[in-house]
Amino acid sequence: MEIFKNRNFVKLFFAALASQMGTTIGNMAFAFYLLDRFSHQPLYATLAELMYSLPTIFVFFIVGVVADRFDRKKVAENCDWIRAGLTVVLFIALFFQSIPLIFFILFLRSAVTKFFFPAENSLVQGILNKDQYAKAAGLNQMLFSIFMVFGVGLGAATYKTVGIHGAVVIDFFSFIISGFLIRACKIPTAARLPNGKLSWKELSIKSSLNDFKDGITYIIKNRLLALLVFGFFMFGFVTGAFAILPMFTMKYKLALEHYEWYASLFAISLGIGLLVGSGISAFISSKVKPYQLMIFPIFLTGLLVFFLGFTDRVWVFLSLVFVIGTCIAPINVAIGGWMPKIVHPKLMGRVSGWIDPLMMLAQSLTLGVIAFLFPKVVTSTDYLYYGMACIILCVFIFYAMTLPKLSKKADESKNLKEKQLVNH
Repeated sequence: MEIFKNRNFVKLFFAALASQMGTTIGNMAFAFYLLDRFSHQPLYATLAELMYSLPTIFVFFIVGVVADRFDRKKVAENCDWIRAGLTVVLFIALFFQSIPLIFFILFLRSAVTKFFFPAENSLVQGILNKDQYAKAAGLNQMLFSIFMVFGVGLGAATYKTVGIHGAVVIDFFSFIISGFLIRACKIPTAARLPNGKLSWKELSIKSSLNDFKDGITYIIKNRLLALLVFGFFMFGFVTGAFAILPMFTMKYKLALEHYEWYASLFAISLGIGLLVGSGISAFISSKVKPYQLMIFPIFLTGLLVFFLGFTDRVWVFLSLVFVIGTCIAPINVAIGGWMPKIVHPKLMGRVSGWIDPLMMLAQSLTLGVIAFLFPKVVTSTDYLYYGMACIILCVFIFYAMTLPKLSKKADESKNLKEKQLVNH
């Protein structure tokens, strides 16, 4: 409860909650809308998911720079206002029923979203102490879990009751609420502008590329940090597959007549598993090393995803998904609590700015592969699950061989620095 005594954190937490609501519900409603309107062309639903991830390719080099060089509070707040404006345009575009125009607006809105989370994440680091980072990561994981439980269900319910237009209205008000909450925060200038003030006139392509280079150089030189960032890239493949595969599994294999309902149950099962896993992580995170909180759950996740391809019973599928959620949560909590401890605050924006692009790149590649293979080349989703499981198990082997050694070196280096400060 101590972390909730920080009013700035509370406002940022609920701003992230509202922002996530404005993304999740609308995205899922669009997926159901496209699957209903183009029932025999699942390609459209996959392309819609691509509109959420593809913009990263166009803005990734400047996202972290903006979060580090400009007022982080204003960046996050303005992202909400811009997305609210684009949502109004999207509402109007739906009446014309122009799919290319709708996809273009979704693309623009997603591009703006890429600037929100590095700025918000950097603000959180600036208002908390190091002992609270793991708690904040656990709360963020629980926030994500809540939307896994209710987001898809709310998206489906909203689409079935008030239609796609109602979902877009919810998006709009969610972004407005998030913007006002961020505006109400009273955050010290040092946390908002850790690198000092910079005007747009001082920002050039050359300076942006130099800052971008500084970020990737910083990550590469810190091998432990590089491995954690690499983990986000690898799990982008999983995120991409889980964004669309379960819906296809329900519609074309397990629950042909009631796929919306069972797709919602998938999200609920995964979300409850994440909540349970987050609770377990909060209990044991102080008793085990971060790498221990990652390696074994990665192994179990790989095995369970492999079994998803075997099952032909919907309740077995949902039960496996629940356990997968329980395994994924500790991985996210471990990485989320570990990174702020090893990243300098002045570079947090540029480091955070690399996470989303790498995840979205992997997610876009996955969605592109699924769009190309299914159902023309691969007629069953089973083989896609097998491929995803192989990727996860490869990550397990790699991390099991590297993380324990690097963690030990990092602890030794930290202890040496602390002794030097005491002696000095």
